[in-house]
Amino acid sequence: MNVRAIFIDMDGTLLKASNSISRRNMEAIFKLNNQGVKIFLATGRHYEVTAPYHKEIGLRTPMICLNGAAIHDAETGRVMQMKTVQLNEERFHQLTAESPCNVLIHTANGLYCKQTNEEIDYWTKVGKIPPRYIGDLRQANYQDVLKYSVRTDAPSPQISALFKNEAEVIDWNDGFELLAPNVSKWSAIQSLITEYKISPNEVVAIGDGPNDIEMLCHVGIGVAMGNASEKVKAAADFVTGHENEGLAEFIEHYLLKSNESYSI
Repeated sequence: MNVRAIFIDMDGTLLKASNSISRRNMEAIFKLNNQGVKIFLATGRHYEVTAPYHKEIGLRTPMICLNGAAIHDAETGRVMQMKTVQLNEERFHQLTAESPCNVLIHTANGLYCKQTNEEIDYWTKVGKIPPRYIGDLRQANYQDVLKYSVRTDAPSPQISALFKNEAEVIDWNDGFELLAPNVSKWSAIQSLITEYKISPNEVVAIGDGPNDIEMLCHVGIGVAMGNASEKVKAAADFVTGHENEGLAEFIEHYLLKSNESYSI
């Protein structure tokens, strides 16, 4: 298989639990890049907390952010593509405002959240931009929503199912996310590989979460991390090691041409 592009998830794939890139992962990416393979990041994160890692690696490819709801230019950060989601806001807030869950609303103009937490504090530190609003979201004046994230601290398919007629739903172990219909990392990948004239069969994707399943299913080679759930692993062609260096393991064993084992 002639691999021309790889799309890499960030949390649990590229990054360690400490939100850093291991030296081995970095070196494997450098070698693959020098081999002429186009390397893209495809993440659920917003642009401001994606760009610093993109820069650290030295990539010049567009960034897929917010699970495909936004694609950003590498040099300027300009939004190349944006897909907004339209919900019945009154019903959404009725279901979430009085419950103990946290709600994060990612918009084209920044983050609005019900309450802050350690993750949001980290985003502020890395992205250098605090949330635009913290508090009762029924009182917030936001528009151009790209992603709703509802953190219930437990699987909540009964609640998320209520939105399946108006949004793309991603269920997580600690809640769910809502995107515009038919928006995913895979839909964004399709846009980019069309632009680059790359066939899906020439693409590798690697990830560990439910937001990665669709891209793992549709690219030439889908790779699940060892720390992924069984459902994610079932969608993949390969399962590699865990988050510390599983990415590097796959690149070294299957994609670097200097290795005798280069064969897919």
